[in-house]
Amino acid sequence: MQTSFSDERLRDPQMATSEAVIRKCVHCGFCTATCPTYVLLGDELDSPRGRIYLMKDMLETGRKPDAELVKHVDRCLSCLSCMTTCPSGVNYMHLVDHARHYIYENYDRPWADRMLRRLLAQILPYPNRFRLALGLAPLGRRLTPLIGKIKALAPIGAMLALAPDTIPAAQPEDRRVKTAYTRRVLILKGCAEQVLRPQYRAAATRLLNRLGFGVDVVPEEKCCGALVQHMGMARDALRAARRNIDAWSSEIAKGDVAAIVITASGCGTVIKDYGHLLRDDPDYAQKAARCSALVRDISEFIAEHGIDTIVGNDDPLPMPIAYHPACSLQHGQQLGDMPKKLLQQAGFEVRVPDEAHLCCGSAGTYNILQPEIARQLAVRKAAHIGRLGVPVVATTNIGCAMQIQQASGLPVVHVVELLDWATGGPLPEGVPDEISRQQGRT
Repeated sequence: MQTSFSDERLRDPQMATSEAVIRKCVHCGFCTATCPTYVLLGDELDSPRGRIYLMKDMLETGRKPDAELVKHVDRCLSCLSCMTTCPSGVNYMHLVDHARHYIYENYDRPWADRMLRRLLAQILPYPNRFRLALGLAPLGRRLTPLIGKIKALAPIGAMLALAPDTIPAAQPEDRRVKTAYTRRVLILKGCAEQVLRPQYRAAATRLLNRLGFGVDVVPEEKCCGALVQHMGMARDALRAARRNIDAWSSEIAKGDVAAIVITASGCGTVIKDYGHLLRDDPDYAQKAARCSALVRDISEFIAEHGIDTIVGNDDPLPMPIAYHPACSLQHGQQLGDMPKKLLQQAGFEVRVPDEAHLCCGSAGTYNILQPEIARQLAVRKAAHIGRLGVPVVATTNIGCAMQIQQASGLPVVHVVELLDWATGGPLPEGVPDEISRQQGRT
């Protein structure tokens, strides 16, 4: 795509990066067929190609964003399905993240929208605050009839609907324990996941131990910054990245860290990009690149080290399960069907729903900020999964798990929980007991 950025604008490194991304686009339109919002709405401006035109005009001219442009950029899920489809290698992720930061800096949102986004940024990345907010959700649900009548409060209604009825008990703070393992990994605590599904990290730890790795959590590590990054709060995201890089770097310097393992693929996509985000920071560029190079999704790490070393073919688990490929894994990290293959190696009968490339509608805070589109995508995803006739769904991201479980009514577990179970771990929460008995497992 031809551009006409001025030399002055291109002196901004972010602007130069975005200009290079835009120039790669040949406006072929392949991306429209795999874009969830275009599939639902049929509006060219709600496709990646249409949004690239809008973002190009805004960034190229330096003009103030208007409400129409912001509406279409806000509707983007950042699912990155377009990046998988694009034959020209357009890095849409870097472009849309820059555009969102530009909008954050230059657009005056309505006060309610502005306050909601700041509220999300001040609660979701902080586990203790998030736990407190979830505890107050039952009180808020009493106001649901009133909230439902006021369109501006739809995001509040979406938050209340997403809040689970029960919250797992708070886990004690991880303490580093000396073990006999000669190799070790660092594992991300995360923010929402440790509150909603702490069993994910527990299952990953058991499985990693069986593979011969000690597992450490670095107490100083906090939220990865993904949630604020996708809302355009780039400075907050960079602060989060620098904090984590500092925390991990002191451990990496000891020389025995094999990987930084992530159980939430949405976090992994952003952390793998730390090297790009901090490429122009003289104090952090090298450290960020080193950390990013060590990041592995849990399924990626297991595949690299061979689950077949602890799974025997003589003890199959032919339980049928649905596998939902999280967008952050299949598109953001380009890991394809790696988790599916691991589940098959472990003996599971894996069924993949139609339109597996389309987002479930979770997408970080999207199901709160864009509740109607998110609901339509969730219903569509749940319908496809329902046709598979399975008792359990597996995925790799906490947001997908919560979204699909609410929409489908089926238990949704993490892939690593099933792999842990197949190799001697406990039955994942939600897997029907009768299936466990059929397989001779407890």
